[in-house]
Amino acid sequence: MKASVLHKYDESLTASNWVTYEDVPDPKITKPTDVLVKIGGAGVCRTDLHVIEGQWRSRMDPDGKTLLPYIMGHENAGWVEEVGSEVVGLKKGDPVILHPRLSSGFEIEHRRGEDMHGTGTFPGVSENGGYAEALVTSVRNIVALPKSLAPKAVAAYADAGLTAYHVAKKASRTLLPGQFVVAIGAGGLGHIGIQCLKAMCAAEIIVVDMSDMALKLAKESGADHVIKADGNEVEAVLQLTKGFGAEAVIDFVGEKGSIKKGLAMTRALGNYYIVGYGEDIQISALDLITTERNIVGNLVGTWADLNELMSLAERGLVHLSTVEYALKDADQALHDLNAGKVKGRAILVP
Repeated sequence: MKASVLHKYDESLTASNWVTYEDVPDPKITKPTDVLVKIGGAGVCRTDLHVIEGQWRSRMDPDGKTLLPYIMGHENAGWVEEVGSEVVGLKKGDPVILHPRLSSGFEIEHRRGEDMHGTGTFPGVSENGGYAEALVTSVRNIVALPKSLAPKAVAAYADAGLTAYHVAKKASRTLLPGQFVVAIGAGGLGHIGIQCLKAMCAAEIIVVDMSDMALKLAKESGADHVIKADGNEVEAVLQLTKGFGAEAVIDFVGEKGSIKKGLAMTRALGNYYIVGYGEDIQISALDLITTERNIVGNLVGTWADLNELMSLAERGLVHLSTVEYALKDADQALHDLNAGKVKGRAILVP
């Protein structure tokens, strides 16, 4: 089969080529619970850029030789091509979306539905993923799609959408009418998070971003207020919230100063949710204690979250803004993402 393959890291993200379109061995079913999926769409995620620059190397590939060359792509949807002997309820041609992490299902975390925790693998990050024509996964990872949702239209929900829904679900449980929630970043994750918040709570949604294109997308996605990240965004949020800050701040960026600003936008007794990453969280214990703010980490989401998100998508309450690229043009999609040229989410279509 064909795939776009990463052969070496690029810490500065300045190389002219990151992945190569080439022939690779066809994936095979080896376990009775395996499912072979023909890829209909694979999302291009900022995590893929972090993989290229080596941010995941210490966790996944410490010697720089174990993983490479390999196939990225952890946001995948498509059609069932073949099933293992113990798989029931799935047949060839069924449209599906894949939860991004493979787990045994037997550890206590997995029994509780928390497949992102405990042991497991992460196709596209720790092993070959979906920048390819096909991928083998486990029946545990399959979420069946309604016929109204095309795989290429929803592929990025497998991580970007799932992550955005997971954090919006947490935040919405404590947000009330008359309160405020800030979303920092309205790109691939943020524009989905805004729609999820709109569907699940009545708080006013404030969106902060440095890109005019992203702010336009935020308004289209349901934001009540948009603020340009021009250095005065903290003051602008405080003005909208009568000097107190927002009850919830969701930071989809997590770098380039967004953490310090996000914490400054969070009112006393409020919750700061960190989703994006790239810099450290620094706050004095005294500040955290006296304001009683909470800092909450968020790692993708559960199988149940993905199922719930597909229900919202089927009802038309969330919509994914996408730009399609052919699988052979994966390198161009990655460079466009890095340059901030992608509105919403880039999707590779074999």
